[in-house]
Amino acid sequence: SELIKPYLGSKYKLTEVPKSLIFPMSKHSGPVNEIQWCPVREQSHMLLSASMDKTVKVWDAVDTGCCLKTYSCHSCAVRAAQWSSCGRRILSGGFDSMLHLTDVETGKQIFSSKNEFRISALKFHPTESNIFICGGFSPEVKAWDIRTSKMLRVYKAAVQQTLDILFLPEGREFLTSTDAVSRDSADRTIIAWDFQSAAKISNQIFHERYTCPSLTLHPKESMFVAQTNGNYMALFSAQRPYRINKKKRYEGHKVEGFAVGCEFSPDGTLLVTGSSDGKVFFYNYHTARIIRTLSAHKEACVSAIFHPVLPSLLATCDWAGEIKIWQ
Repeated sequence: SELIKPYLGSKYKLTEVPKSLIFPMSKHSGPVNEIQWCPVREQSHMLLSASMDKTVKVWDAVDTGCCLKTYSCHSCAVRAAQWSSCGRRILSGGFDSMLHLTDVETGKQIFSSKNEFRISALKFHPTESNIFICGGFSPEVKAWDIRTSKMLRVYKAAVQQTLDILFLPEGREFLTSTDAVSRDSADRTIIAWDFQSAAKISNQIFHERYTCPSLTLHPKESMFVAQTNGNYMALFSAQRPYRINKKKRYEGHKVEGFAVGCEFSPDGTLLVTGSSDGKVFFYNYHTARIIRTLSAHKEACVSAIFHPVLPSLLATCDWAGEIKIWQ
């Protein structure tokens, strides 16, 4: 992309809150569950989207707003999808219990496996590009190796479902958020795991009686944020014992049972989240104050993500199947 080229050699500038809509893109016929910019900087004009309409799409979301390719390898809703670190493959998991690794150019499956449960979360290991973790409607979370098409490890938790997975820096530990909230106890809502041994490090991280549909890591500080169904985001240390910061709560947006994603800007100054009322909220990370809201969608906005190279470009998606690009 000619638009991205001038930014490739320079340091990321301060993030600005986007003000205007560039591209409304609506080719999905069902809710969009996930969007992700391509992690390869030179190819970061490409945006991936996974939808309840059983498809994964790749868009040119910087220059044209056009859909470049549609992948229809799933027979049910696609709940989670991720770019590989090389940007040439897409890993996807769905309610058909299938895992697929698809070649972006040819659309062929490099790896396919039937899982024992419906998949709702997938994450590639941050340093080992052939390994990923998946979770879903099961007490188990699994690590897979793409090269052998085999399962490496199983992580067992006494829960019903895994909502999200977050690797901590270097990938020695990871967190899962689960739906295990009982009336009298909220332990196990966020569980920390040792990646190699599959041992539980802690399940006493978050004690409030809300599930956490999404987790996100700060790009520069050793902190992570959990989106909660209590209509606020909670801040935690990303180092043991993963203590909650009781002085900071990011509140104002609504979650209301949707899997609303949250993310930091690449410079770490802003925290952005969707909202079940269709708005996007921008919070100052340090003060936890709302800087601005954007009336982005008519339906629930489930994801809002900053571009990794262009300082104020934002992609959002919603429950009506729309994706929008803002600047």
